[in-house]
Amino acid sequence: MSRAAFAKRFPEDRACALHLAAVRWPNGFVCPACGGVKGWGLSGKKFTWECAKCGRQTSVTAGTVMHRSKLPLTTWFMAIHLVSSHSNGISALQLQAQLGLGSYKTAWLMLQKLRRAMVDPHRSQLADLVEADETEIPYRTKDDPIGGGQGRSHVGKLLIIGAVELSEDGKPRRIRLEPLKDFTAASVTGFVERAVAPGAIVISDGLASYKGIQGRRHRPKVVGSMAAHVLLPWIHRVFANFKRWAMGTFHGVRKVHLHRYLDEFVYRWNRRRHVLAAFDTLLGLAMELQHASYRDFVAQQV
Repeated sequence: MSRAAFAKRFPEDRACALHLAAVRWPNGFVCPACGGVKGWGLSGKKFTWECAKCGRQTSVTAGTVMHRSKLPLTTWFMAIHLVSSHSNGISALQLQAQLGLGSYKTAWLMLQKLRRAMVDPHRSQLADLVEADETEIPYRTKDDPIGGGQGRSHVGKLLIIGAVELSEDGKPRRIRLEPLKDFTAASVTGFVERAVAPGAIVISDGLASYKGIQGRRHRPKVVGSMAAHVLLPWIHRVFANFKRWAMGTFHGVRKVHLHRYLDEFVYRWNRRRHVLAAFDTLLGLAMELQHASYRDFVAQQV
C-alpha cells in the first residue's frame, strides 16, 4: 500500500481504533477481566468499551504496546506501516524524520517496541533439514567499531549463531538468529534445542560443541581446506545479508541491543514472500504484547 493510500484508509484516530478493535476482537468484544462477550463503546471516553457483565471499561490499546502512549493512533499506524513496508528497515533517526517527531527518544522507543513485536510467540521450530553455524560482527561504539581479535577471539566482536531451514530441493525457508555467549557446548546446543524441532537433521561445520545435541540428528561436515560457505551455503548467505543490512541501515549494531536487530532481520527474512500482509501481521503481533516502558528496554528487562 502506498503512503497516500494508507493515509486515505486511516485518516484519523477513529479509523485506526476501529481497525484495532477488529484485530483485537475479531469475533466481537471480549472483556479481559471476566471474558464477557457483550459490551458497548463509550461516547465519553475515547476508543473504550464497557463490559455488560462486570462493568469494566477497556481501551482498545490497553495491555498492548500502545498502552499509555500519548502519541495519536495515526502516528502509531504510520510507524508500523513504515517499519513493515521498508524492505531494508528504518533507523530511529529516519523514523523521527518521517513521522515529524520532536524527540529522537520517542522514535527509538517506538522502534524498540515494534522490534519486540517481531517475535511471534506462537512460531514453530525449524524442521526437516537445517544448516547451523556461527559468525561474528564488529560492534559499534560511540566512535568507531574497535578492531576484532583473530580466530575465535571475542575481542571487539559480537558472536552470532544461526540456523536456516531447507526445503526438499535445498532452498532456504525460515531462519533463526541469536546472540551467542561463547562457543561452548552449553551455548551452542542450547540454541539448537530452542530453534530446531526434535527429529530434524542438523548440518554443522563439525565444531565439537554440536556433538552434545539431544533429540536431533547431527550431520557434521568437516571444513578442512574447503571454504565454509561452500559446505554450508545458505546459513553463510544469511550471515552475509545480515551484516550488509546492519552496516547499511544502522551503520553497525550496538552490543546491548543485538538481539533486537537479529529479531528484526529474522522477521523480515521469514516474511519476505508475504509483504502484502506485513502491516496487519506486525499490528496483530503488537496487540498481543504487554506494555513495556523506556526503562524496561534500557535495563534489558523485556
